[in-house]
Amino acid sequence: MSERGPAPGGLALIEALVNTLDIEAGADALDTEDGRTPFGLTAHQVPHARELRESLRATLLAHAGHPAHQDVTLLGELLARAPLLIEFDAHDGSARLTPADAEPLLSRVAAAIAGSLVEGTWPRLKACEAPTCHWAYYDRSPAGRGRWCSMAVCGSRAKMRRYRAK
Repeated sequence: MSERGPAPGGLALIEALVNTLDIEAGADALDTEDGRTPFGLTAHQVPHARELRESLRATLLAHAGHPAHQDVTLLGELLARAPLLIEFDAHDGSARLTPADAEPLLSRVAAAIAGSLVEGTWPRLKACEAPTCHWAYYDRSPAGRGRWCSMAVCGSRAKMRRYRAK
């Protein structure tokens, strides 16, 4: 739904996962093999991926100052099951967190969040406040106060509803 560019770095994975569900249309890309392939998921892994997706969505709504959309497993509880390793570069001594197992989606998400915490980008990944959307987007606004994934769609609808209510 968003006309915004993809989130930077590892946050693009999280943004893509959250955006596998189109709430307004009721379509879930994880229902199809093509929708699961980018995440390396099998049909058997979909329930866990959905649980992770909705926990991420609740966290991204909190980043934007909105309440959770539904009761979800806390993201911290899910990520506790995703061990990370510290990997060092032999040439320059730099370090980064990497998943202990690169296959599971949960480990890749944990590594992406850890990396974005270091970079300071994690709080800028948000979910649209529109209840029929909740699409993930990366807030590039100078003040970091973006509210909608798309000003042309969700923002315009919200402003029109407020105007009509007056």
